Amino acid sequence: MPPVSRHLRKVIAAVLIPFVAAVVAGLVVLWPGGVPKHERSGVGFDQQTQSGRVVKVEDVKCSDVNAEPDTGAAPSPGPASAPSGPAVCERATIEVVSGKDAGRTFTEIVQPTQTRHYTKGQKVLLAYAPQAPRELQYSVTDVDRAFPLWLLAGIFAAVVIVVGRLRGVLALIALVISFAVLTLFILPAILHGSNPLLVAVIGGSAIMLIALYMCHGLNARTSVAVLGTLCSLLLIGVLGSVFIDWALLSGNTSDETGLIHSLYPDIEIRGLLLAGIIIGSLGVLDDVTVTQTSAVWELREADPGASRRRLYSAAMRIGRDHIASVVNTLVLAYAGAALPLLLLFSIAERGVLAVAGSELVAEEIVRTLVGSIGLVVAVPLTTALAVLVVSADRGSGDTVPAGTGRGHRRRAK
Repeated sequence: MPPVSRHLRKVIAAVLIPFVAAVVAGLVVLWPGGVPKHERSGVGFDQQTQSGRVVKVEDVKCSDVNAEPDTGAAPSPGPASAPSGPAVCERATIEVVSGKDAGRTFTEIVQPTQTRHYTKGQKVLLAYAPQAPRELQYSVTDVDRAFPLWLLAGIFAAVVIVVGRLRGVLALIALVISFAVLTLFILPAILHGSNPLLVAVIGGSAIMLIALYMCHGLNARTSVAVLGTLCSLLLIGVLGSVFIDWALLSGNTSDETGLIHSLYPDIEIRGLLLAGIIIGSLGVLDDVTVTQTSAVWELREADPGASRRRLYSAAMRIGRDHIASVVNTLVLAYAGAALPLLLLFSIAERGVLAVAGSELVAEEIVRTLVGSIGLVVAVPLTTALAVLVVSADRGSGDTVPAGTGRGHRRRAK
């Protein structure tokens, strides 16, 4: 690795140590101490839940259980078609397997037009409404997907470890710590009424410091990536704040945000939108800054005599390729997440400008473009910082073009 002078290490430390101290202080001051309790509404995600299991499934006539299927279409004006026989529904017997009512059973009727069907032995999640009549207290809210998700997570971890070896293990540990910061600090702190933007900046900075230094080591190369990420996050925060206000985005565009606001009225929903932009951009930013810093370090090692301008130009050629792929990835990721919404607008035959002007789509446009600007700026910014650091010990020799006797003069010293 190219040398870094002691003086430059002190300069980097003088910048980063106060930043790290501020992050630690913010964690201590804003630490929430758990999710605040509230009286459950019994609506949507706020329902009490238990585990259940399907113990029996049988076919019954829909008319016998007062569950005539809804075809979802108006009667045809043409001649009546031949009768196809009585509609057949499924009657599933569900057993509660957790909570104070473990062992209790109830039935669910599944119409033939429903997309979800049950099989004997299938695990399900149950919604519990204690205030409802006894026969209506439990209902199936979803299937239990724990096993396939844990299996997929295990495969992911195995692939990362096999390919990444020690770095892969460290990356997984950093991922667990990042998830812990998100669930133990960021989410509870926002629910306690702390400013979402401040919480996102502090929590995101903590995740960045832990992930980068754990995976890439405590050295000048990682410190440059941290500085590049920090500056880019600052730009994203400023741009996001300006354009969220300018575009009059409320952030309250979904059932989830509406429910959160009804349960915790003190939460600033617009700040929650900005916090989401910052946290969502953080992972891709880490990738960009680490890649550019590593590129500069490797280029310097391959050609120690390269001038700063030549080193910067070579690294930027790599960075421009990275920009093209990362921006496209980010846009497609947001488009994929909003695909059902875009389909609905297509069905409504609304024009592109009308669709883009709706708050639902405008929110995603601002999120995508602000994050993309931060990513693009991170490339030249981090590259310039890295070039300055790796060239710090070279003195005035940078003014001599490569291949004009520099090696002879260095050996003569």
